[in-house]
Amino acid sequence: MPATSQPYPYRRRTYRLFAAAAGLATVGALAAALPADAHENKGGGHHPSRYQDVQLLSFNDLHGNLEPPSGSSGRVTELQADGTTKTIDAGGVEYLATHLREARQGKAYSITAAGGDMVGASPLVSGLFHDEPTIEALNKLDLDVTSVGNHEFDEGSKELKRLQYGGCHPTDGCYTDEGFEGADFPYLAANVLDEKTNKPILKPYWVWKKKDVRIGFIGVTLEDTPGVVSADGVKGLKFKDEVETINKYAKVLRAQGVNSIVALIHEGGLPASGAYNYDCDSSGAGSGISGPIVDIAKNITPSVDALVTGHTHAAYACTIPDPSGKPRMVTSAASFGRLYTDTTLTYDRFTGDIVRTAVKSANHVVTRTVAKAPDMTELIGRWNTLAAPVGNRPIGYISADVPNTGTESPMGDLIADAQLAYGRKLDPETDVALMNPGGVRAGLTYAAKGAEGDGVVTYAEGFTVQPFSNTVNLQDFTGAQLIQVLKEQVSGTNTAAPKILQPSANLTYTLDLTKTGADRVVTDSIRLNGAAIDPAATYRVATNSFLAGGGDGFTTLGQGTNDLVGTDDLAALAEYLTANSSASGPLAPPAANRITIVQ
Repeated sequence: MPATSQPYPYRRRTYRLFAAAAGLATVGALAAALPADAHENKGGGHHPSRYQDVQLLSFNDLHGNLEPPSGSSGRVTELQADGTTKTIDAGGVEYLATHLREARQGKAYSITAAGGDMVGASPLVSGLFHDEPTIEALNKLDLDVTSVGNHEFDEGSKELKRLQYGGCHPTDGCYTDEGFEGADFPYLAANVLDEKTNKPILKPYWVWKKKDVRIGFIGVTLEDTPGVVSADGVKGLKFKDEVETINKYAKVLRAQGVNSIVALIHEGGLPASGAYNYDCDSSGAGSGISGPIVDIAKNITPSVDALVTGHTHAAYACTIPDPSGKPRMVTSAASFGRLYTDTTLTYDRFTGDIVRTAVKSANHVVTRTVAKAPDMTELIGRWNTLAAPVGNRPIGYISADVPNTGTESPMGDLIADAQLAYGRKLDPETDVALMNPGGVRAGLTYAAKGAEGDGVVTYAEGFTVQPFSNTVNLQDFTGAQLIQVLKEQVSGTNTAAPKILQPSANLTYTLDLTKTGADRVVTDSIRLNGAAIDPAATYRVATNSFLAGGGDGFTTLGQGTNDLVGTDDLAALAEYLTANSSASGPLAPPAANRITIVQ
């Protein structure tokens, strides 16, 4: 199941930055100063003043990336003063730990929160062990609280509860003599209900307390989680509207005397720039950001003081007006541990609320120029030792990088080719393969990551690309249905945020982005093996099990017949690489020219 961003609506605010260790930041602020009578108290003291600064450190969409991500997944773009941009290598929990610990120095009141997708779609060192290593790392990072994200449901709600409460895996057992104790922090799932009890499957909210300061946190995931997760992962669950849920629990918190509230929302926006330090408030509140979080923020009760968001893997620190028209901060720290957000919440002891006019927030780069945190180095080494016998096995050879970027990506095409080849082994009548872009979690890099040598693809690298353990499924469709599947890439729930399927080499067509809706797929241009699709004919289509269940808004793919379920998708990719490459004859990246794009 992929991590895709689904348009939905709403939004709010965030806080300040403490730039000491990071050096690189972008700042969003609601006002220049506190009220005239405000005297912030940095350390608490015996006679606290009215106002107390509380540091909120946050990040999102870690996806088990304990080691520094490779390729473009391990870089951020920084806007320069002269308008140019540069890229910076970023990420890795050894560095994230150092940055967070340095940022907390001198901050007597500090909270660390996350916006979901801490696990799921993880590289081998975490994913092979059902993400126990990532939970252990988050405990060491002193994470205080997180919302659930859609990927927390990759293995179902029972597995999510095991990550929360501990216990050995029901199938694979314990990986270490110590067993697994679970998360030291609460996962919040206010809008995820058990169908039988109609109650949240985990805590809906949590209150952080220090002396006389209390701040409540409400955690939700996107309502459309069933659309981006396999059916088995969300079986027996209901996902409620984000805004209605947050507004409901904001009332509950206020009834308990908690007036300072932060919402952790696993849904996000799309800033106008890909640079992490882009000022999205430069032309007016919220003007530089679009996407689901805007409408969400505009409808969440003014009782909520800030929104920490995620899901879209974008970076921003913006203000969006609440229903009363007052600006609130909304933040997101990209993904994979490449950034963290440092926000200052100024707490008013007289009212128990946050002084919104003083809120400042900034994203900071998790640079790799700081010292590695030794405890994280030890953690990674320990789990890598357990994973090495599986992960270091070569499965193929490439002649150059195979990136996963672009509307049509070389990596997506390679996976589709692999699934077509595997499908034809199962059934020689298989005609075509389609791969969802959100399921292509990374590309393959030519440069060696370890001792395997340049151009060698290891099982661990393949696992990072396809970590979901989906199966390759074969189904029959009419030609008319196949055309409809291609139309669904840019229509229905995918109208605003198209999801372009990656096709096997024998399928070509034109995507005209100057048009709207389903018309963007030019029907007359669709060719399979050079011939037009016959609407009345039957075609055998290979997809993964997520798509075969109608995931990502491809409802027609859920209507196939004559189903045949094969092996897992990573095994199909490994088999294809092994059969079609060697040390003396490496595989060249696909040209990514199957879809002709008109802009």
